Amino acid sequence: MDKKTYYVCVAVATVWTSYDSSREIDDNAISFPVKLDKWLEQLTYTRRLELCEKNLVQTQLLLGEEVYVTEMKGKWAKIVIPSQFSSKDERGYPGWVPFHQLISQAEYFPLNKPTAVVSATIATLHLAEEALQISYQTQLPLLKEDKEWLEVQTPVGSGRIKRQDAVVIEDRNCKVKGTGDMIIAAGEQFLNLPYLWGGMSAWGYDCSGFAYATHKANGYLIPRDATDQARQGKEVGLASIQPGDLLFFAHEKGEGSIHHVGIYYGKGKMLHSPKTGKTVELIELKGTLYEEELCAARRYY
Repeated sequence: MDKKTYYVCVAVATVWTSYDSSREIDDNAISFPVKLDKWLEQLTYTRRLELCEKNLVQTQLLLGEEVYVTEMKGKWAKIVIPSQFSSKDERGYPGWVPFHQLISQAEYFPLNKPTAVVSATIATLHLAEEALQISYQTQLPLLKEDKEWLEVQTPVGSGRIKRQDAVVIEDRNCKVKGTGDMIIAAGEQFLNLPYLWGGMSAWGYDCSGFAYATHKANGYLIPRDATDQARQGKEVGLASIQPGDLLFFAHEKGEGSIHHVGIYYGKGKMLHSPKTGKTVELIELKGTLYEEELCAARRYY
């Protein structure tokens, strides 16, 4: 089928490697609406690790994000994500989502309005019939505002979010660009957040998702995966790294394939989302395996 434009109509849509990747324990992640807290509570360390080791999950999407549907398989849609650059597909990051987590362009089309961008880690979206928890960096067209509330258009109807939980930008494509220190500040608020393979929301990030979100919050749309992030941006010598630069790590003491990315904090420290079973942390590089594996740095700000 030709690609057709759809929008995400759940708080966070997990993008699976295949239409048959999800397990019974993942039912709360593929439902409508999603029940993220219940899903993550049920995942033991072993079941979380399987998301990575069995290559079950690719990435995630936030409420209102645009996708192109390229194929259908039963109740599942094969998609590409134009806002997540990837060498896997020039059109955008590929994967599969339950079709009921999407809504068509005809039913929801973002108005030519300013945009409300969630700046709180998690904000409450008040709809007519219910309240929905939505993630940091969710972007929704602004309908009107007052001193306390922002009224926004969403794929599931108009709703309101507290003004203190979001910032308003006139044009989502022309954000004010942040500094390296602002990229770090965006990441610091997630210290101690558990790692989630494929994670792209305030319920959990993987290493490159964490780098992606902190840059997006500062007006920089970078590639989704660490290997692609290491190919773009401005190359920085390891002796010249500055706070906010991305640091890349490779197997075989830096000579093999890239497997991790973190954000340089300054003074020999790194802010990163390490791996399953750990949380977002700030560490000293000296004396760690990361010091041995450091192979490249890139600057996007």
